[in-house]
Amino acid sequence: MRRVFEISLLFLLPVALCSCPYSSPYNLDEQPGIYVEEALLGNWTALVNKQGSSRQEIVHLSLSRRTDTEYDIAFSGDLNDLRRYNFFKTDSLKGTAFMSTVGERQFLNININSRVYIAEMRLKDDRLSLLPLVEHFTSKMIFSSSALRNSVDFHYKTRVHPMVDDDFCLKDMVKSN
Repeated sequence: MRRVFEISLLFLLPVALCSCPYSSPYNLDEQPGIYVEEALLGNWTALVNKQGSSRQEIVHLSLSRRTDTEYDIAFSGDLNDLRRYNFFKTDSLKGTAFMSTVGERQFLNININSRVYIAEMRLKDDRLSLLPLVEHFTSKMIFSSSALRNSVDFHYKTRVHPMVDDDFCLKDMVKSN
């Protein structure tokens, strides 16, 4: 019986490890250097598909100016499905963010609860998308901001479709204020 449990655990472990967005103690840049974009400030709304269902949920994103180079960021909505990842204890996720550029792409370094989540940011036709990298986007151990930057750059140069965590993507958000 114990052997069956161990084998089952081995099959479930990769699923558990691959179900979170990439987080790190490091940012892409050690210090923010890109000024806040006025077009990003405000409240954004996205419809996300609820896991295992055809039902859609509304998620709100709020971006406001913290400093000339940093944002205050907050996610709210029906976030009950995220509780199992131990991201938060209240109705919303709040943190700070700043922008970095790697290659031709823009990324947000989102700091929530002392963990940094890296999300590609796309603003096209007044629609904003945040596409967080999946936990296993690289097999390298990251020990510095420059190593993280190099890994992200290498990943985007060598993949036809970058590895993003679909469960946490906020695609085609529209401004709601």
